[in-house]
Amino acid sequence: MIRFLLPALFALLFILESLFVELLPAELFNSDRILVPHFLMVGILFLTAYLSPRHGILYGIIFGLLFDVVYTEIIGIYLFMFPFIAYLFANMMRILQTNVLIVSILSLLGIALLEVGVYELMLLIKITDLDFSTYVKIRLVPTLILNLAFIILAAYPFKKQFENAADRLRND
Repeated sequence: MIRFLLPALFALLFILESLFVELLPAELFNSDRILVPHFLMVGILFLTAYLSPRHGILYGIIFGLLFDVVYTEIIGIYLFMFPFIAYLFANMMRILQTNVLIVSILSLLGIALLEVGVYELMLLIKITDLDFSTYVKIRLVPTLILNLAFIILAAYPFKKQFENAADRLRND
């Protein structure tokens, strides 16, 4: 059963990001801020914490490639960043406690790392010319606030779902 539930959950998160962007544009709030949902990344990090680092990195590779193919012009940015952040997250979770508050804070830090990493790569290959202070003001801070709200709503359901999946894997 876990073979079908986890991919379905992550496919739903992948689609939910796109739906969120389409149905709730920033212009709705009369703002020039850019809100970028990273619900999929939050799911991958909670999966890494509560199921296993191997699953988190594997899902990071699969959905990073899918994200690149569907949303970006350059294949490899998210393909590299998703599993890399999941790997760093797994190493941090070896040191820290695996409670929902710590996982939530580290997930938000992982999203910040993802955003800054993608920005720096885009700046390096000259896709963007936005200076860093403007980037922080119009994209990074609103993105972190949006994803913090999602983490608050989804933390306990993700924790419960992935702990149950871990129990099912151990029992099989």
